Amino acid sequence: MTKNTTENDEKFMRYALALAKKGMGRTNPNPMVGSVIVKDGKIISEGFHAKYGEFHAERNAILACKEDMTGATIYVTLEPCCHHGKTPPCTDIITESGIKKVVVGCVDTNPKVGGKGIKILRDNGIEVITGVLEEECRKLNEVFFHFIETKMPFVVMKYAMTADGKICTHTGSSKWITSEKARQHVHYTRNRLASVMVGIGTVEKDDPMLNCRIENGRDPVRIICDSKLSISEYSNIISTSDRIRTIIAANNSIDENKADILRKKGAEVICAGDGKGRVDLYLLMKKLGEMNIDSILLEGGATLNNSALKCGIVNRINVYIAPKIFGGGGKSPFEGTGVNTADAAYRLELINTEHIGEDILLDYKVR
Repeated sequence: MTKNTTENDEKFMRYALALAKKGMGRTNPNPMVGSVIVKDGKIISEGFHAKYGEFHAERNAILACKEDMTGATIYVTLEPCCHHGKTPPCTDIITESGIKKVVVGCVDTNPKVGGKGIKILRDNGIEVITGVLEEECRKLNEVFFHFIETKMPFVVMKYAMTADGKICTHTGSSKWITSEKARQHVHYTRNRLASVMVGIGTVEKDDPMLNCRIENGRDPVRIICDSKLSISEYSNIISTSDRIRTIIAANNSIDENKADILRKKGAEVICAGDGKGRVDLYLLMKKLGEMNIDSILLEGGATLNNSALKCGIVNRINVYIAPKIFGGGGKSPFEGTGVNTADAAYRLELINTEHIGEDILLDYKVR
């Protein structure tokens, strides 16, 4: 337990964390934040950041409060902001509210905040305690912290394979490796992350929608790596690009007439070539970061998986393992020659294991 904190502090912060999660999938590239106002040991108001561009958690909690807040304590999972963005600074409304104590989960590493919010509160005579459930609060917003600190999207690679490591049979058949429950679980991840990315091979083979099919879900931005701009204007992706944001990443030398056709359909076309006729994934990540896309679910095939891992853009890997064996010459999740020796292997750290129906999800951090 953090110095100068109590069990009640942790209890109220856990409640604030639960509130923060209600904004999942709708706050990107902002963090998920929850806030609780407590007076005389009782919660008198609560709030969370519900959507990017709307009021932050602290302001929502204060505006929703129907009781006198003089002398109250506000719990917030992330340091209150102190700058004008799409909304006014939360430090302003806190200092005007009569609240006399602020309990913060973790400090905001955004250079616009970075401890400045805490200093402003203390300069106004408000007691501030930090580091309550800090690890949990930071973990909740690992995407946000990664994006703020690197200006690059947080990339989660996802693939499904059999117990013998195959993503398809020797004939190329891959529907369906995992159960309906596991496939549904992927849609929750699509809802949580800002975008989903695949290669042109996946589009040509499966003609997917790459949308989010859960109740009240949010469709992710769709990113297609298509160096030659060969995607069909009649594909499901392009046919729906007027209502679901779609980005086609191509090589620098493209057919401008085809690009114009795709743009008229609603798609965005960006060039991120590597000088060898392919898409430079690292350069693409930089460009997507500049476009405020903070996270990507990479659902590519073996070729894109290999390229992404090789160039070092992958942060997490979600592996769904089905209790099946294909045997024979089915594909591995990664193409290419791979490493030369066992010592040169890419190193992973297992973060979590979860049973989803008959399948197993292994959640790895890439070291």
